[in-house]
Amino acid sequence: MPVKQVLEYLRSFAPLELAEEWDNVGLLLGGRVAGAGRILTCLTLTPDVAEEAIEFDADLIVTHHPILFRPVQRLVDDSADGAMLLDLIRNDIAVYSPHTAFDSAARGINQQWAERLQLSNIKPLRPPESDAAKGSGRYGRLPAPVTLSELIDTVKGLVGLETLQYVGRPDRRVQTLGVACGAAAEYQRDARKLGCDVLITGEARFHACLEARSSGIGLILTGHYASERFACEELARLLKLEFPAMDVRASNVESDPLAWR
Repeated sequence: MPVKQVLEYLRSFAPLELAEEWDNVGLLLGGRVAGAGRILTCLTLTPDVAEEAIEFDADLIVTHHPILFRPVQRLVDDSADGAMLLDLIRNDIAVYSPHTAFDSAARGINQQWAERLQLSNIKPLRPPESDAAKGSGRYGRLPAPVTLSELIDTVKGLVGLETLQYVGRPDRRVQTLGVACGAAAEYQRDARKLGCDVLITGEARFHACLEARSSGIGLILTGHYASERFACEELARLLKLEFPAMDVRASNVESDPLAWR
């Protein structure tokens, strides 16, 4: 099956028109006409993931975070990224990234967060700018109010964490939640305007946390990796359902670069 057919499915799943203007999405390395029999999904394409893809004999890597995000003036093997890209080229492995299009898609990461939290009346935190878009971020209401502490425990269970960071009183009762995966603490202002009690995101700058504390909105910070990695595993499952003859899997070697004690 040509890579082109897989890319058509990926574009239907996460239309590239949904991506932010600053983003670098789509097919970033390789050709559309080569055959695709094995696909590896990952959050971030790093040298160890590239090595895994080569050993897996992958034809296509679907990475959430784009490669070649900034202009490249030379491609040489005396840097880790250069050596990685040259290895992928030598092994005829194509690379595709949906990034912020996947964040905002109808079945994308933020929608998956909202559904996993069992929110009702789910809507975008930032409304769409065109008829084709679904808007970015999501918010909705829990079936019943819970304490911030209880919500933290729920979030930990959803992404397999023992610890996470948060802003707010643990005993405060909350019900309307906003979600914005990755590094998206700036969505707290949108969330506040919509009456959200809490924003769940991956990471936040110190001053964004101070802003949340002073404005009264809670923040739950899972870490960037945990806020998005589960969706890369889900994407592998969906690709396998769509293309049952293909060998599709999420990276086994990828891990969070941050650790807590």
